[in-house]
Amino acid sequence: MKDNVIKLKRPDLRRYLAPINTASTQQLFTDCLILGSGVAGLRAAIEAASAGSEVILVCKKNLEDSNTWNAQGGIASVLDSEDSFSSHINDTLKTGCGICNLDTVEQVVKDGPALVKELLEWGTEFDKTKDGEISITLEGGHSHARIAHAHGDNTGRAIAEALIHKVKNLDNITIFENYYAIDLITNDNGVCLGATGRNSNDTMEIIWAKATILATGGAGRLYRETTNPDVATADGLAIAARAGAVLRDMEFMQFHPTTLYIAGASRALITETLRGEGAILRDINHNTFMAEYHPNAELAPRDIVSRAILAQMLKTGSTHVYLDIRHFDKNFFGKRFPLISEIVASFDIDITKDLIPVRPSAHYMVGGVKTDKLAQTNIKNLFACGEVASTGLHGANRLGSNSLLEGLVFGRIAGRQASMLSEKQNGHPGLRKFKYDIPTSDRSRLDTADVLNSLKSLMWRNVGIIRFAKPLAETQEIIAFWQRYVLDKVFDSASGWECQNMLTVCLMMAKAAEERTESRGTHFRDDHPQTDDANFKTHIEFE
Repeated sequence: MKDNVIKLKRPDLRRYLAPINTASTQQLFTDCLILGSGVAGLRAAIEAASAGSEVILVCKKNLEDSNTWNAQGGIASVLDSEDSFSSHINDTLKTGCGICNLDTVEQVVKDGPALVKELLEWGTEFDKTKDGEISITLEGGHSHARIAHAHGDNTGRAIAEALIHKVKNLDNITIFENYYAIDLITNDNGVCLGATGRNSNDTMEIIWAKATILATGGAGRLYRETTNPDVATADGLAIAARAGAVLRDMEFMQFHPTTLYIAGASRALITETLRGEGAILRDINHNTFMAEYHPNAELAPRDIVSRAILAQMLKTGSTHVYLDIRHFDKNFFGKRFPLISEIVASFDIDITKDLIPVRPSAHYMVGGVKTDKLAQTNIKNLFACGEVASTGLHGANRLGSNSLLEGLVFGRIAGRQASMLSEKQNGHPGLRKFKYDIPTSDRSRLDTADVLNSLKSLMWRNVGIIRFAKPLAETQEIIAFWQRYVLDKVFDSASGWECQNMLTVCLMMAKAAEERTESRGTHFRDDHPQTDDANFKTHIEFE
Protein backbone atom coordinates (compact mmCIF):
# COMPACT_ATOMS: atom_id res chain seq x y z
CA MET A 1 0.00 0.00 0.00
CA LYS A 2 1.24 3.47 -0.84
CA ASP A 3 1.29 5.50 2.38
CA ASN A 4 2.01 8.96 1.02
CA VAL A 5 -0.66 11.11 -0.56
CA ILE A 6 -0.12 11.81 -4.26
CA LYS A 7 0.33 15.55 -4.55
CA LEU A 8 -0.29 17.54 -7.71
CA LYS A 9 0.49 21.19 -8.30
CA ARG A 10 -2.55 23.42 -8.27
CA PRO A 11 -2.97 25.24 -11.61
CA ASP A 12 -1.73 28.82 -11.67
CA LEU A 13 -4.76 30.92 -10.83
CA ARG A 14 -5.40 34.62 -10.49
CA ARG A 15 -6.04 35.24 -6.81
CA TYR A 16 -9.36 37.09 -7.22
CA LEU A 17 -11.90 37.08 -10.06
CA ALA A 18 -13.02 40.67 -9.58
CA PRO A 19 -11.24 43.88 -8.49
CA ILE A 20 -11.60 44.78 -4.82
CA ASN A 21 -11.51 48.26 -3.33
CA THR A 22 -12.82 48.70 0.20
CA ALA A 23 -12.94 52.47 -0.27
CA SER A 24 -15.80 52.16 -2.76
CA THR A 25 -17.45 48.89 -1.70
CA GLN A 26 -20.22 48.29 0.81
CA GLN A 27 -18.97 46.28 3.79
CA LEU A 28 -20.82 44.05 6.25
CA PHE A 29 -19.54 42.37 9.42
CA THR A 30 -20.60 39.13 11.08
CA ASP A 31 -19.36 36.38 13.38
CA CYS A 32 -20.08 33.56 10.96
CA LEU A 33 -20.55 33.70 7.19
CA ILE A 34 -22.09 30.65 5.50
CA LEU A 35 -22.06 30.20 1.73
CA GLY A 36 -24.83 27.81 0.67
CA SER A 37 -28.36 26.79 1.63
CA GLY A 38 -28.41 23.00 1.36
CA VAL A 39 -28.67 20.67 4.33
CA ALA A 40 -25.07 21.36 5.42
CA GLY A 41 -25.30 25.15 5.24
CA LEU A 42 -28.68 25.30 6.94
CA ARG A 43 -27.63 22.94 9.73
CA ALA A 44 -24.41 24.93 10.23
CA ALA A 45 -26.39 28.16 10.48
CA ILE A 46 -28.73 26.69 13.09
CA GLU A 47 -25.83 25.40 15.19
CA ALA A 48 -23.80 28.62 15.05
CA ALA A 49 -26.82 30.81 15.77
CA SER A 50 -28.00 28.58 18.61
CA ALA A 51 -24.57 29.03 20.21
CA GLY A 52 -25.03 32.80 20.12
CA SER A 53 -23.17 33.83 16.97
CA GLU A 54 -24.42 36.41 14.53
CA VAL A 55 -24.78 34.56 11.22
CA ILE A 56 -25.07 35.71 7.62
CA LEU A 57 -26.18 32.97 5.21
CA VAL A 58 -25.95 33.70 1.49
CA CYS A 59 -27.21 31.56 -1.37
CA LYS A 60 -26.75 31.85 -5.09
CA LYS A 61 -30.44 31.86 -5.95
CA ASN A 62 -33.30 31.05 -3.57
CA LEU A 63 -33.03 29.00 -0.38
CA GLU A 64 -34.79 26.15 -2.18
CA ASP A 65 -32.28 25.95 -5.04
CA SER A 66 -30.01 23.16 -3.85
CA ASN A 67 -29.21 19.51 -4.39
CA THR A 68 -30.75 18.89 -0.97
CA TRP A 69 -34.14 20.20 -2.11
CA ASN A 70 -34.01 17.86 -5.12
CA ALA A 71 -32.91 14.74 -3.22
CA GLN A 72 -35.48 12.00 -3.69
CA GLY A 73 -34.29 8.77 -2.10
CA GLY A 74 -33.79 9.58 1.55
CA ILE A 75 -31.33 9.73 4.40
CA ALA A 76 -29.42 6.68 5.60
CA SER A 77 -29.27 5.94 9.32
CA VAL A 78 -29.48 3.02 11.72
CA LEU A 79 -33.09 3.24 12.89
CA ASP A 80 -34.05 -0.43 13.12
CA SER A 81 -33.17 -2.67 16.09
CA GLU A 82 -32.12 -5.40 13.66
CA ASP A 83 -29.66 -3.05 11.96
CA SER A 84 -26.32 -2.03 13.48
CA PHE A 85 -23.69 0.69 13.33
CA SER A 86 -21.10 -1.89 12.27
CA SER A 87 -23.26 -2.92 9.31
CA HIS A 88 -23.71 0.68 8.11
CA ILE A 89 -19.99 1.34 8.64
CA ASN A 90 -19.01 -1.75 6.68
CA ASP A 91 -21.36 -0.89 3.81
CA THR A 92 -19.87 2.60 3.62
CA LEU A 93 -16.30 1.30 3.69
CA LYS A 94 -17.01 -1.35 1.07
CA THR A 95 -18.57 1.17 -1.30
CA GLY A 96 -15.68 3.60 -0.68
CA CYS A 97 -13.23 1.06 -2.15
CA GLY A 98 -10.45 1.29 0.41
CA ILE A 99 -9.84 5.02 0.83
CA CYS A 100 -12.51 6.08 3.33
CA ASN A 101 -11.36 7.52 6.65
CA LEU A 102 -12.53 5.01 9.26
CA ASP A 103 -12.82 7.57 12.08
CA THR A 104 -14.98 9.81 9.91
CA VAL A 105 -17.21 6.93 8.82
CA GLU A 106 -17.73 5.82 12.43
CA GLN A 107 -18.50 9.37 13.55
CA VAL A 108 -21.06 10.05 10.82
CA VAL A 109 -22.82 6.69 11.21
CA LYS A 110 -23.01 6.90 15.01
CA ASP A 111 -24.22 10.52 15.02
CA GLY A 112 -26.92 9.70 12.46
CA PRO A 113 -29.90 8.38 14.47
CA ALA A 114 -30.00 11.32 16.90
CA LEU A 115 -29.78 13.85 14.08
CA VAL A 116 -32.55 12.18 12.09
CA LYS A 117 -34.76 12.19 15.18
CA GLU A 118 -33.85 15.86 15.68
CA LEU A 119 -35.14 16.53 12.15
CA LEU A 120 -38.36 14.79 13.12
CA GLU A 121 -38.68 17.05 16.16
CA TRP A 122 -38.09 20.09 13.96
CA GLY A 123 -41.00 19.18 11.73
CA THR A 124 -39.62 16.94 8.98
CA GLU A 125 -42.58 14.85 7.89
CA PHE A 126 -40.90 11.46 7.54
CA ASP A 127 -43.13 8.67 6.32
CA LYS A 128 -44.26 6.45 9.19
CA THR A 129 -45.17 2.81 9.70
CA LYS A 130 -48.52 1.77 11.14
CA ASP A 131 -46.81 1.69 14.54
CA GLY A 132 -45.79 5.33 14.22
CA GLU A 133 -42.08 4.62 13.65
CA ILE A 134 -40.06 6.21 10.85
CA SER A 135 -40.51 4.05 7.77
CA ILE A 136 -37.27 2.72 6.27
CA THR A 137 -36.43 1.07 2.96
CA LEU A 138 -33.53 -0.62 1.18
CA GLU A 139 -31.17 0.87 -1.41
CA GLY A 140 -28.32 -0.52 -3.49
CA GLY A 141 -25.08 -1.05 -1.56
CA HIS A 142 -26.86 -1.27 1.80
CA SER A 143 -27.07 -4.64 3.56
CA HIS A 144 -30.09 -3.56 5.59
CA ALA A 145 -33.15 -1.35 5.16
CA ARG A 146 -32.10 1.98 6.70
CA ILE A 147 -33.25 4.71 4.30
CA ALA A 148 -35.71 7.12 5.92
CA HIS A 149 -37.91 8.96 3.43
CA ALA A 150 -40.49 11.73 3.52
CA HIS A 151 -43.51 12.36 1.29
CA GLY A 152 -42.47 9.25 -0.64
CA ASP A 153 -39.72 10.52 -2.91
CA ASN A 154 -39.64 14.14 -1.71
CA THR A 155 -37.27 13.58 1.21
CA GLY A 156 -34.78 16.34 0.44
CA ARG A 157 -37.50 18.93 0.10
CA ALA A 158 -39.13 17.86 3.39
CA ILE A 159 -35.81 18.10 5.24
CA ALA A 160 -34.94 21.44 3.65
CA GLU A 161 -38.36 22.90 4.49
CA ALA A 162 -37.96 21.97 8.16
CA LEU A 163 -34.44 23.42 8.34
CA ILE A 164 -35.42 26.59 6.45
CA HIS A 165 -38.36 27.11 8.82
CA LYS A 166 -36.03 26.85 11.81
CA VAL A 167 -33.41 29.13 10.24
CA LYS A 168 -36.03 31.80 9.55
CA ASN A 169 -37.15 31.69 13.17
CA LEU A 170 -33.71 32.43 14.58
CA ASP A 171 -33.30 36.20 14.96
CA ASN A 172 -29.51 36.15 14.72
CA ILE A 173 -29.47 34.66 11.21
CA THR A 174 -29.60 37.07 8.27
CA ILE A 175 -30.38 35.49 4.89
CA PHE A 176 -29.31 36.96 1.56
CA GLU A 177 -30.83 35.23 -1.46
CA ASN A 178 -29.75 35.76 -5.08
CA TYR A 179 -26.27 36.53 -3.80
CA TYR A 180 -23.29 35.39 -5.87
CA ALA A 181 -20.23 34.74 -3.71
CA ILE A 182 -17.22 35.55 -5.86
CA ASP A 183 -14.15 34.96 -3.70
CA LEU A 184 -12.85 34.34 -0.21
CA ILE A 185 -10.68 37.11 1.16
CA THR A 186 -7.45 36.12 2.91
CA ASN A 187 -4.76 38.25 4.52
CA ASP A 188 -1.00 38.02 3.97
CA ASN A 189 -0.82 35.16 6.47
CA GLY A 190 -3.42 33.13 4.57
CA VAL A 191 -6.16 33.62 7.16
CA CYS A 192 -9.71 33.73 5.79
CA LEU A 193 -11.43 37.01 6.62
CA GLY A 194 -14.71 36.64 4.75
CA ALA A 195 -15.84 36.90 1.14
CA THR A 196 -16.66 39.20 -1.72
CA GLY A 197 -19.91 38.91 -3.61
CA ARG A 198 -22.60 40.55 -5.68
CA ASN A 199 -25.93 41.05 -3.95
CA SER A 200 -29.45 40.88 -5.35
CA ASN A 201 -29.23 44.57 -6.30
CA ASP A 202 -26.20 43.87 -8.52
CA THR A 203 -23.98 45.71 -6.05
CA MET A 204 -20.56 44.46 -5.00
CA GLU A 205 -20.14 43.77 -1.29
CA ILE A 206 -17.55 42.55 1.16
CA ILE A 207 -18.70 40.46 4.11
CA TRP A 208 -16.04 40.33 6.83
CA ALA A 209 -16.41 37.29 9.07
CA LYS A 210 -14.58 35.84 12.05
CA ALA A 211 -15.31 32.40 10.61
CA THR A 212 -16.46 31.35 7.15
CA ILE A 213 -18.17 28.09 6.18
CA LEU A 214 -18.20 26.81 2.60
CA ALA A 215 -21.37 24.81 1.96
CA THR A 216 -21.80 25.62 -1.72
CA GLY A 217 -22.76 22.14 -2.90
CA GLY A 218 -21.86 20.18 -5.98
CA ALA A 219 -20.56 20.26 -9.51
CA GLY A 220 -22.96 18.24 -11.67
CA ARG A 221 -23.41 21.14 -14.11
CA LEU A 222 -19.89 20.55 -15.34
CA TYR A 223 -21.45 17.75 -17.41
CA ARG A 224 -23.94 17.77 -20.27
CA GLU A 225 -26.04 15.08 -18.57
CA THR A 226 -26.77 15.76 -14.91
CA THR A 227 -29.39 15.48 -12.20
CA ASN A 228 -28.22 18.71 -10.55
CA PRO A 229 -29.99 22.09 -10.52
CA ASP A 230 -28.56 25.09 -12.36
CA VAL A 231 -26.69 26.36 -9.28
CA ALA A 232 -24.35 23.32 -9.07
CA THR A 233 -21.47 24.84 -11.03
CA ALA A 234 -18.54 24.01 -8.70
CA ASP A 235 -18.18 27.62 -7.51
CA GLY A 236 -17.11 26.68 -3.99
CA LEU A 237 -14.38 24.37 -5.26
CA ALA A 238 -12.88 27.09 -7.46
CA ILE A 239 -13.26 29.76 -4.77
CA ALA A 240 -11.40 27.52 -2.33
CA ALA A 241 -8.65 26.68 -4.85
CA ARG A 242 -7.94 30.36 -5.54
CA ALA A 243 -7.69 30.98 -1.79
CA GLY A 244 -5.13 28.20 -1.40
CA ALA A 245 -7.26 25.37 -0.02
CA VAL A 246 -6.23 21.77 -0.62
CA LEU A 247 -8.61 19.97 -3.00
CA ARG A 248 -8.75 16.18 -2.85
CA ASP A 249 -10.21 13.26 -4.83
CA MET A 250 -11.25 15.43 -7.77
CA GLU A 251 -11.34 12.43 -10.11
CA PHE A 252 -14.28 10.90 -8.27
CA MET A 253 -17.57 12.11 -9.76
CA GLN A 254 -20.51 9.82 -9.06
CA PHE A 255 -22.93 9.16 -11.89
CA HIS A 256 -26.49 8.27 -10.97
CA PRO A 257 -27.53 5.19 -12.97
CA THR A 258 -31.12 6.19 -13.70
CA THR A 259 -32.30 9.55 -14.95
CA LEU A 260 -35.31 9.88 -17.20
CA TYR A 261 -34.18 10.03 -20.81
CA ILE A 262 -36.60 11.86 -23.10
CA ALA A 263 -34.92 13.54 -26.09
CA GLY A 264 -35.18 17.30 -25.77
CA ALA A 265 -36.30 17.26 -22.13
CA SER A 266 -34.18 18.12 -19.10
CA ARG A 267 -32.98 15.10 -17.14
CA ALA A 268 -35.09 14.07 -14.15
CA LEU A 269 -33.74 11.84 -11.42
CA ILE A 270 -35.41 8.46 -11.03
CA THR A 271 -34.39 7.44 -7.51
CA GLU A 272 -32.63 4.13 -6.98
CA THR A 273 -35.13 3.46 -4.22
CA LEU A 274 -37.33 2.19 -7.05
CA ARG A 275 -34.82 -0.60 -7.56
CA GLY A 276 -34.82 -1.16 -3.82
CA GLU A 277 -38.57 -1.68 -4.07
CA GLY A 278 -38.18 -4.17 -6.93
CA ALA A 279 -37.81 -2.24 -10.19
CA ILE A 280 -35.99 -4.14 -12.95
CA LEU A 281 -33.54 -2.80 -15.52
CA ARG A 282 -34.05 -3.97 -19.12
CA ASP A 283 -32.13 -3.13 -22.27
CA ILE A 284 -33.60 -1.78 -25.50
CA ASN A 285 -34.67 -5.34 -26.40
CA HIS A 286 -36.47 -5.64 -23.06
CA ASN A 287 -33.96 -8.21 -21.76
CA THR A 288 -32.73 -8.11 -18.16
CA PHE A 289 -28.95 -7.71 -17.89
CA MET A 290 -27.77 -6.62 -14.43
CA ALA A 291 -27.11 -10.18 -13.21
CA GLU A 292 -24.41 -10.41 -15.90
CA TYR A 293 -22.48 -7.58 -14.25
CA HIS A 294 -22.93 -8.08 -10.49
CA PRO A 295 -24.40 -10.74 -8.19
CA ASN A 296 -26.60 -8.11 -6.52
CA ALA A 297 -28.05 -7.19 -9.91
CA GLU A 298 -30.23 -4.07 -9.58
CA LEU A 299 -29.02 -3.52 -6.00
CA ALA A 300 -25.33 -3.24 -6.92
CA PRO A 301 -23.50 0.02 -6.01
CA ARG A 302 -24.14 3.00 -8.24
CA ASP A 303 -20.83 3.01 -10.08
CA ILE A 304 -21.29 -0.62 -11.13
CA VAL A 305 -24.89 -0.08 -12.23
CA SER A 306 -23.89 3.03 -14.23
CA ARG A 307 -21.11 1.19 -16.06
CA ALA A 308 -23.37 -1.82 -16.67
CA ILE A 309 -26.02 0.41 -18.23
CA LEU A 310 -23.44 2.15 -20.40
CA ALA A 311 -21.98 -1.20 -21.51
CA GLN A 312 -25.42 -2.53 -22.35
CA MET A 313 -26.22 0.63 -24.32
CA LEU A 314 -23.03 0.16 -26.34
CA LYS A 315 -23.73 -3.55 -26.81
CA THR A 316 -27.25 -2.90 -28.14
CA GLY A 317 -26.48 0.34 -29.98
CA SER A 318 -29.03 2.34 -28.00
CA THR A 319 -29.18 5.71 -26.26
CA HIS A 320 -30.85 4.35 -23.11
CA VAL A 321 -32.15 1.35 -21.21
CA TYR A 322 -35.48 0.87 -19.44
CA LEU A 323 -36.70 0.69 -15.87
CA ASP A 324 -39.55 -1.77 -15.55
CA ILE A 325 -42.11 -1.20 -12.80
CA ARG A 326 -45.10 -2.68 -14.59
CA HIS A 327 -45.46 -5.19 -11.77
CA PHE A 328 -45.89 -2.40 -9.20
CA ASP A 329 -49.33 -1.69 -7.84
CA LYS A 330 -50.28 1.64 -9.40
CA ASN A 331 -51.80 3.02 -6.20
CA PHE A 332 -48.72 2.02 -4.20
CA PHE A 333 -46.46 3.67 -6.77
CA GLY A 334 -48.46 6.90 -6.74
CA LYS A 335 -48.36 7.09 -2.94
CA ARG A 336 -44.77 5.93 -2.41
CA PHE A 337 -43.25 7.90 -5.32
CA PRO A 338 -45.55 10.89 -5.93
CA LEU A 339 -42.86 13.05 -7.55
CA ILE A 340 -41.74 10.39 -10.03
CA SER A 341 -45.36 9.46 -10.66
CA GLU A 342 -46.03 13.07 -11.63
CA ILE A 343 -42.92 13.24 -13.83
CA VAL A 344 -43.61 10.08 -15.85
CA ALA A 345 -47.28 10.99 -16.20
CA SER A 346 -46.26 14.34 -17.70
CA PHE A 347 -44.63 12.37 -20.53
CA ASP A 348 -47.67 10.10 -20.97
CA ILE A 349 -45.84 7.09 -19.55
CA ASP A 350 -48.34 4.61 -18.11
CA ILE A 351 -46.34 2.56 -15.59
CA THR A 352 -48.81 -0.35 -15.79
CA LYS A 353 -47.82 -1.05 -19.41
CA ASP A 354 -44.94 1.26 -20.42
CA LEU A 355 -41.25 1.03 -19.61
CA ILE A 356 -39.40 4.13 -18.31
CA PRO A 357 -36.42 5.15 -20.51
CA VAL A 358 -33.35 5.92 -18.37
CA ARG A 359 -29.60 6.49 -18.64
CA PRO A 360 -26.82 7.62 -16.25
CA SER A 361 -26.09 11.27 -15.45
CA ALA A 362 -23.54 13.16 -13.35
CA HIS A 363 -24.92 13.28 -9.85
CA TYR A 364 -22.55 13.82 -6.93
CA MET A 365 -19.05 15.24 -6.47
CA VAL A 366 -17.31 12.78 -4.17
CA GLY A 367 -14.12 14.84 -3.88
CA GLY A 368 -13.81 18.41 -2.72
CA VAL A 369 -12.13 20.74 -0.22
CA LYS A 370 -10.10 18.66 2.22
CA THR A 371 -11.25 18.95 5.82
CA ASP A 372 -10.38 17.33 9.13
CA LYS A 373 -12.80 15.79 11.63
CA LEU A 374 -13.76 19.30 12.83
CA ALA A 375 -14.64 20.49 9.29
CA GLN A 376 -11.54 22.72 9.29
CA THR A 377 -9.72 23.28 6.00
CA ASN A 378 -5.99 24.02 5.71
CA ILE A 379 -6.93 27.73 5.64
CA LYS A 380 -7.33 29.22 9.10
CA ASN A 381 -10.89 30.33 9.92
CA LEU A 382 -12.32 28.52 6.88
CA PHE A 383 -14.54 25.46 7.31
CA ALA A 384 -16.29 23.31 4.70
CA CYS A 385 -19.18 20.87 4.88
CA GLY A 386 -21.58 19.04 2.59
CA GLU A 387 -20.90 18.14 -1.03
CA VAL A 388 -18.20 20.81 -1.47
CA ALA A 389 -16.08 19.11 1.22
CA SER A 390 -13.94 15.99 1.18
CA THR A 391 -14.33 14.69 4.73
CA GLY A 392 -13.15 11.13 4.17
CA LEU A 393 -16.63 9.62 4.48
CA HIS A 394 -17.17 8.55 0.89
CA GLY A 395 -13.73 7.40 -0.25
CA ALA A 396 -13.86 6.61 -3.96
CA ASN A 397 -17.65 6.24 -4.16
CA ARG A 398 -20.57 7.49 -2.10
CA LEU A 399 -23.00 5.01 -0.60
CA GLY A 400 -26.55 6.02 -1.55
CA SER A 401 -28.34 8.35 0.91
CA ASN A 402 -25.18 9.00 2.95
CA SER A 403 -24.92 12.56 1.60
CA LEU A 404 -27.81 14.13 3.52
CA LEU A 405 -26.49 12.40 6.62
CA GLU A 406 -22.99 13.78 6.07
CA GLY A 407 -24.42 17.27 5.56
CA LEU A 408 -26.23 17.10 8.89
CA VAL A 409 -23.26 15.76 10.83
CA PHE A 410 -20.61 18.08 9.43
CA GLY A 411 -22.97 21.04 9.17
CA ARG A 412 -23.48 20.80 12.91
CA ILE A 413 -19.74 20.38 13.51
CA ALA A 414 -18.80 23.31 11.27
CA GLY A 415 -21.41 25.58 12.87
CA ARG A 416 -20.24 24.69 16.37
CA GLN A 417 -16.55 25.18 15.53
CA ALA A 418 -17.21 28.49 13.77
CA SER A 419 -19.15 29.78 16.78
CA MET A 420 -16.40 28.73 19.20
CA LEU A 421 -13.81 30.42 16.99
CA SER A 422 -15.72 33.70 16.84
CA GLU A 423 -16.12 33.73 20.63
CA LYS A 424 -12.36 33.62 21.09
CA GLN A 425 -11.69 36.63 18.88
CA ASN A 426 -11.57 40.10 20.36
CA GLY A 427 -12.67 42.64 17.81
CA HIS A 428 -13.14 41.96 14.13
CA PRO A 429 -10.37 40.67 11.84
CA GLY A 430 -11.57 42.51 8.75
CA LEU A 431 -9.11 44.60 6.77
CA ARG A 432 -10.53 48.09 6.63
CA LYS A 433 -8.32 49.03 3.67
CA PHE A 434 -7.86 46.52 0.89
CA LYS A 435 -7.37 46.94 -2.82
CA TYR A 436 -6.81 44.44 -5.63
CA ASP A 437 -6.54 45.51 -9.26
CA ILE A 438 -6.57 43.25 -12.32
CA PRO A 439 -4.58 44.29 -15.41
CA THR A 440 -6.45 44.63 -18.69
CA SER A 441 -6.17 41.57 -20.94
CA ASP A 442 -4.84 42.00 -24.47
CA ARG A 443 -6.30 38.67 -25.69
CA SER A 444 -9.57 38.20 -27.54
CA ARG A 445 -12.62 37.26 -25.53
CA LEU A 446 -14.37 33.95 -26.16
CA ASP A 447 -18.14 33.64 -25.92
CA THR A 448 -18.69 32.06 -22.50
CA ALA A 449 -22.00 30.43 -23.47
CA ASP A 450 -20.29 28.61 -26.36
CA VAL A 451 -17.37 27.63 -24.13
CA LEU A 452 -19.67 26.19 -21.48
CA ASN A 453 -21.70 24.14 -23.95
CA SER A 454 -18.51 22.72 -25.40
CA LEU A 455 -16.97 22.17 -21.96
CA LYS A 456 -19.95 20.17 -20.70
CA SER A 457 -19.92 17.95 -23.77
CA LEU A 458 -16.15 17.50 -23.50
CA MET A 459 -16.41 16.44 -19.85
CA TRP A 460 -19.22 14.00 -20.65
CA ARG A 461 -17.21 12.37 -23.45
CA ASN A 462 -13.74 12.32 -21.92
CA VAL A 463 -14.07 12.59 -18.12
CA GLY A 464 -17.27 10.61 -17.81
CA ILE A 465 -18.19 7.12 -16.68
CA ILE A 466 -15.40 5.38 -18.65
CA ARG A 467 -12.03 7.08 -19.17
CA PHE A 468 -8.87 6.65 -21.27
CA ALA A 469 -5.42 8.26 -21.12
CA LYS A 470 -5.38 10.05 -24.50
CA PRO A 471 -8.81 11.75 -24.18
CA LEU A 472 -7.92 12.85 -20.64
CA ALA A 473 -4.72 14.47 -21.90
CA GLU A 474 -6.54 16.09 -24.82
CA THR A 475 -9.20 17.41 -22.43
CA GLN A 476 -6.55 19.26 -20.44
CA GLU A 477 -5.07 20.78 -23.61
CA ILE A 478 -8.48 21.99 -24.80
CA ILE A 479 -9.45 23.42 -21.40
CA ALA A 480 -6.06 25.15 -21.08
CA PHE A 481 -6.68 26.80 -24.47
CA TRP A 482 -10.09 28.09 -23.36
CA GLN A 483 -8.62 29.28 -20.08
CA ARG A 484 -6.14 31.55 -21.87
CA TYR A 485 -9.04 33.51 -23.33
CA VAL A 486 -11.40 33.40 -20.35
CA LEU A 487 -9.50 33.33 -17.04
CA ASP A 488 -7.62 36.57 -17.68
CA LYS A 489 -10.82 38.56 -18.20
CA VAL A 490 -12.82 40.64 -15.71
CA PHE A 491 -16.52 39.78 -15.80
CA ASP A 492 -19.39 41.57 -14.13
CA SER A 493 -21.99 38.79 -14.28
CA ALA A 494 -22.61 35.39 -12.72
CA SER A 495 -22.38 33.67 -16.10
CA GLY A 496 -18.82 34.91 -16.60
CA TRP A 497 -17.68 33.97 -13.10
CA GLU A 498 -19.32 30.56 -13.43
CA CYS A 499 -17.46 29.92 -16.67
CA GLN A 500 -14.15 30.80 -15.01
CA ASN A 501 -14.94 28.58 -12.03
CA MET A 502 -16.03 25.64 -14.17
CA LEU A 503 -12.91 25.78 -16.35
CA THR A 504 -10.77 25.86 -13.21
CA VAL A 505 -12.39 22.80 -11.65
CA CYS A 506 -12.70 20.77 -14.85
CA LEU A 507 -8.97 21.03 -15.48
CA MET A 508 -8.20 19.64 -12.02
CA MET A 509 -10.69 16.81 -12.48
CA ALA A 510 -9.17 15.78 -15.80
CA LYS A 511 -5.63 16.02 -14.40
CA ALA A 512 -6.47 13.86 -11.36
CA ALA A 513 -8.25 11.32 -13.57
CA GLU A 514 -5.17 11.07 -15.81
CA GLU A 515 -2.91 10.66 -12.78
CA ARG A 516 -4.88 7.76 -11.28
CA THR A 517 -3.87 4.95 -13.63
CA GLU A 518 -6.17 2.35 -12.09
CA SER A 519 -9.91 1.83 -11.60
CA ARG A 520 -11.45 2.49 -8.20
CA GLY A 521 -15.01 3.41 -7.23
CA THR A 522 -16.50 6.02 -9.52
CA HIS A 523 -13.22 6.38 -11.44
CA PHE A 524 -12.96 3.75 -14.17
CA ARG A 525 -10.03 3.67 -16.58
CA ASP A 526 -10.73 1.29 -19.44
CA ASP A 527 -6.99 1.25 -20.18
CA HIS A 528 -6.29 0.38 -16.51
CA PRO A 529 -9.36 -1.65 -15.46
CA GLN A 530 -7.80 -3.22 -12.35
CA THR A 531 -7.55 -1.70 -8.88
CA ASP A 532 -3.92 -1.02 -7.94
CA ASP A 533 -3.67 -0.96 -4.15
CA ALA A 534 0.13 -0.97 -4.24
CA ASN A 535 0.24 2.51 -5.79
CA PHE A 536 -3.20 4.09 -5.55
CA LYS A 537 -4.86 3.07 -2.29
CA THR A 538 -4.52 6.68 -1.33
CA HIS A 539 -5.70 10.19 -2.22
CA ILE A 540 -4.68 12.64 -4.91
CA GLU A 541 -4.46 16.21 -3.67
CA PHE A 542 -3.93 19.59 -5.32
CA GLU A 543 -1.77 21.85 -3.19
